[in-house]
Amino acid sequence: MALDRSNPLPLWAQLESDLKQRLDAGEFDERFPTDHELVQQYGVSRHTVREAIGHLNRSGILRRERGRGTVVNRTEFEQPLGALYSLFGSVESSGAVQRSQVLELREDINPTIATQLELAPDAPLLYLERLRCADDQPLAIDRAWLPMEVARPLLTSDFERTALYDELEQRCGVRPNAGWERIAPLLPTPEERTLLDMRRGEAAFFLERLSVADGRPIEWRTTTIRGDRYRFVSKFEQGVAPAMVASANPATHNA
Repeated sequence: MALDRSNPLPLWAQLESDLKQRLDAGEFDERFPTDHELVQQYGVSRHTVREAIGHLNRSGILRRERGRGTVVNRTEFEQPLGALYSLFGSVESSGAVQRSQVLELREDINPTIATQLELAPDAPLLYLERLRCADDQPLAIDRAWLPMEVARPLLTSDFERTALYDELEQRCGVRPNAGWERIAPLLPTPEERTLLDMRRGEAAFFLERLSVADGRPIEWRTTTIRGDRYRFVSKFEQGVAPAMVASANPATHNA
């Protein structure tokens, strides 16, 4: 399985691409080759093999396990469209462990977001920004704004291993029961790529969500989520169209 040494693409990148094709074809479903076997198969150095494997590890396709070496990571997350869901619950229900790194938790003033929540432009908001991980692999950057008059008790919450909606219900007596969500493809910013361990040119999903509790807007959320680890599933019936929701002045990606 010789690589093209006249190709300007580095050997490790060629090897990574070829391994991805073989993974997609199911060639390694039973067992992934050792580094030594790949050196022999492709006629490259151990450094080249480790560089390619390192990128596949960081992308979540492979993972290293003590006593087993490199194994194929089949953990992907699916979420039905049209359902008010918790990312925490989606990850945990798949058997993976969800943890969050809180990047910011503070009071905020944001006239654009306040408008989405049907508040005065200078209304104080609670702002929560988290890096969401599944089995210690970065999955999403989550940003949420809530009315401070409702969510102030959350300023002392520990969000490392809990869901926002659970904390909101337990501490504030409120839980979203309706809303809408919009999904679009997006190229993450350099800062987001670093946090999500993504390479330049890799696409993500960008989600915007307005959550409502008993008819009152209670949360505006944006989520940048890795496209290689998350899937959205829609069910349909003949003659039944999904509800379409339009919003005015949506918050931008950098809001």
